[in-house]
Amino acid sequence: MHVDLLIKHVCVRDDAPLVDIAIKDGRIAAMEPGIDASATEAIDAQGRAAIPGLIEAHLHLDKALLHRRLPARFGTLDEAIRVTGILKSRQEREDVLDRSRQVLDMAIKNGTVAVRAHPDVDLIQGLIGVETLLALKDEYQSLLDLQIVAFPQEGILKSAGTYELMIDALRMGADVVGGCPYNELNWQDTKRHIDIVFELAQRFDAPIDMHADFADDTSDQRFAAISYIAQRTIDTGYQGRVSLGHVTSLGALDNDALAPVIEQIRLAGISIVTLPATDLYLGGRKDVQNPRRGLTPVKALHNAGVNVAYSSNNVRNAFTPFGKADMLQIGNLLAHVAQFGVPEHQQAILDMGTHNAARAIGLSHDYGIAVGKQADLIILDTFKVADALLDIPPRLWVIKRGRITVVTQHHCEIHRHSCCCA
Repeated sequence: MHVDLLIKHVCVRDDAPLVDIAIKDGRIAAMEPGIDASATEAIDAQGRAAIPGLIEAHLHLDKALLHRRLPARFGTLDEAIRVTGILKSRQEREDVLDRSRQVLDMAIKNGTVAVRAHPDVDLIQGLIGVETLLALKDEYQSLLDLQIVAFPQEGILKSAGTYELMIDALRMGADVVGGCPYNELNWQDTKRHIDIVFELAQRFDAPIDMHADFADDTSDQRFAAISYIAQRTIDTGYQGRVSLGHVTSLGALDNDALAPVIEQIRLAGISIVTLPATDLYLGGRKDVQNPRRGLTPVKALHNAGVNVAYSSNNVRNAFTPFGKADMLQIGNLLAHVAQFGVPEHQQAILDMGTHNAARAIGLSHDYGIAVGKQADLIILDTFKVADALLDIPPRLWVIKRGRITVVTQHHCEIHRHSCCCA
């Protein structure tokens, strides 16, 4: 047998022997110890661990790397939206392209093989975010899969003309209908916003990905919309095609109030994408004592069987002034704050950035390290899969559709000096 790429001596499971992975025509053709095949290219992993390619299920590229242009001073969601609105009004195509490329390159170097990006669609910046991403989707097609969400950050009813822009974005090639229902003026408009999102999704046969319930509590009903979204999902037959980002206000509910809501989410097949870097940074700002973590109840959702993923969300702007599009770094952060420390919980976090994220953006049918699957994987500079989140190791090789896309050379020396004291 001749293959395109042969990976020798790689660890894909810590409880199993090392295997070889044969890749042909962009797919995993065989995976077993001691494969006898010639290959156009070969990698000797020397026992290092491999994991499926990482997936950024929720990333803002058009607003990335704006952190020094108009720094936020208070760290609140309202301020972040206001500051970003000012900067959006100054957007220029080449600048958006340049900043987006910088973040995509960060993500690729860190082992990301797919991105669902959420460009703003509104009267402030028009369709520049969608237009630039459509260009980048072609430019980066050999490096990662790029999905585009038509995201109405400023609301739909509150911002007349946004509805028409969303239709234009979907006609141009946006893949997903976005929503931001809490950014309307009242609960009735929030519900109508959600209805419009589902109507557009059905019209274009597109999945849905909304920012929802992004608050510290549910005192304002606009931030307690998930039950309504879940019911609309079931009523429209959209189970498995809806993802929601943030959903932090769920964290304010006690167990008795939370349990039936989580059951609704599970029955609706909704994926929850937690965004810990942003949610931790913006959440609990008004709490004087015992400030809340501002995170969706990851453990309760996970234990109930809800598909939970995580992502970077923003990179260096008013919403999140940190980040480098590294899913292992964000996963490590999430494991700490969600208190997922035992081995099975650490594996669950790794799954949230890989298999669960693939499911959240509709890629799970062709994803994973298994025979017949698309060959999207990373070889890490560590020798156990379980150490991926602990070590946050260099990604030595990144493989996309069976082709090596990233090679990292990592060298470090410790110079030990013996004591010369008499």
